[in-house]
Amino acid sequence: MSLATDLAPAISALRAGGVIACPTEAVWGLSCDPENDEALAHLMRMKERDPAKGVILVAASIEQFQPWLSQLPLALHAPLAASWPGPNTWLVPDNGRSHGLVRGAHERVALRVTDHPLMKALCEAFGGPLVSTSANRAGEPPAMSAADIASIFGDEVAYVVKGELGGNAKPSTIRDLATGKVMRS
Repeated sequence: MSLATDLAPAISALRAGGVIACPTEAVWGLSCDPENDEALAHLMRMKERDPAKGVILVAASIEQFQPWLSQLPLALHAPLAASWPGPNTWLVPDNGRSHGLVRGAHERVALRVTDHPLMKALCEAFGGPLVSTSANRAGEPPAMSAADIASIFGDEVAYVVKGELGGNAKPSTIRDLATGKVMRS
């Protein structure tokens, strides 16, 4: 069975407005369509997350982020290109493209091009970026296995993608693109 075939149920769940669980570089994450109101609201309820915080978008390539980067000065593209794919999330000025629940109460949106093969394949199969946020309730430690997902979320998750975590010991570094300031290391 090919990876694309294996991902078909996950893509169907995403297109139907579901929230899926999948392994990422360091922890298990929850993903959904970043433009689906119901999916985003369900994700926030699942995580018991303050909607003002926003969430990260991940993509398979910098090209998938072009709609979010279209008004970004060319000089600011260099740090993105130099650090992607990889464990680097950048806070980029929102050009009006981001859903309010993705951006939260911020004027920036958090973007990362993943180097996790399964997350990359999911974004490619979906045809664009996905929300990627740690699989946990607010204030709790993130899930580290599919068994943790079942224990924490039960049937709130539309689909659990089988796979392994990447080799990273911690979640991605978050930096502000305009200032270079590290927001999370």
